[in-house]
Amino acid sequence: MPLDHVARIQAEWARERPDLDVSPQGVIGRLHRLAGHLTEQLMVVYRRFGLGEGDFDVLATLRRAGPPFERAPGELAQFTMVTTGAMTKRIDRLERDGLVTRRRSTADGRGRVVALTLAGRELIDTAFTEHMRNERGLLDGLSAEDAAALEALLTTWLARFETAHD
Repeated sequence: MPLDHVARIQAEWARERPDLDVSPQGVIGRLHRLAGHLTEQLMVVYRRFGLGEGDFDVLATLRRAGPPFERAPGELAQFTMVTTGAMTKRIDRLERDGLVTRRRSTADGRGRVVALTLAGRELIDTAFTEHMRNERGLLDGLSAEDAAALEALLTTWLARFETAHD
């Protein structure tokens, strides 16, 4: 069986630096490369709907909020892990495209609320359905047992970096 990209790198480092344990690259390097491939495949669906990854995240975050499908811009930034400046640009673009609206908060007159429009809700519902179909296809290379085991491992590992609140 030929060596994969990461195994070739590990072999070269093992040859050049036998004093170092390069085994962590086996996991980290493969996860890093896999993340790139997965992002590429996820972007295919987003682009099909005229969305970038960030646009999809904002629309999905609003949709998950449930009726009336709105959140404050700060909440959106927190849920999508971007700066408020980056969030403002995303909201501007989505508002220009008629997918969200902005209005003053009734609870805090200084605050704003971003809400899905009917067009935004229809778009994210359709895009999310396709997104889930795409993710299912990406996992089809694994058995159900392997996918469940991988999910459990990743959940445990991710918990070391993130709190339940994150």
